[in-house]
Amino acid sequence: MNELRAAGLKARRRARECLVQALYQHQLTGHDARELRRQFAEREPFARADQLYFDAVLDRVLATREALNAEIDRYASRGEEQLDPVARAILWIGLHELAERPDVPERVAINEAVELCKRYGPTDGHRFVNALLDRVRAARPR
Repeated sequence: MNELRAAGLKARRRARECLVQALYQHQLTGHDARELRRQFAEREPFARADQLYFDAVLDRVLATREALNAEIDRYASRGEEQLDPVARAILWIGLHELAERPDVPERVAINEAVELCKRYGPTDGHRFVNALLDRVRAARPR
């Protein structure tokens, strides 16, 4: 893999990490995209993130979060209201990537969500995230 592509993948991974934090914060505080962007622009890790990706995903996830929650309810063994806010944020990102980001391969979207959950989510939450996203992927027409 060339160095430029590797740097781009790391920047996208950092953007996802920032997104998890921003979406978690949104759930706790109700801050809108503008306020979240302002706060994250001041943080050092954000400087190394894919900021365009962060902005696009943040806007779209916040605009469609009710539909994303309905999708979680449809495929989950428990209601989305029972989810840990970190796991919910990660699922929102993963569901968005599966549905609306053809530039992100399905396996990458699921793997990234699982890795985020292992790092930031509740204990064994990665199993729930993996199972739900895999069910969603399998149910989608190809």
